[in-house]
Amino acid sequence: MIQLTSLVGKQFYVNFNLIEQMNETPDTVLTLTDGKTFAVQETAGQVVQLIIEFQQQVHQKLQG
Repeated sequence: MIQLTSLVGKQFYVNFNLIEQMNETPDTVLTLTDGKTFAVQETAGQVVQLIIEFQQQVHQKLQG
């Protein structure tokens, strides 16, 4: 799971495997596979980077 920030400043975690779509309109809006949407402060690029970092950490733990 990755930690994101809502537009009102509250931090929450989302299972990135459930993200179906991500748009910047200009706010970043995530649409999950169940149709729920979340607007977040992070840019789409930042969300992608958080996902990459999380996956790298998991793979390092599995190899280490």
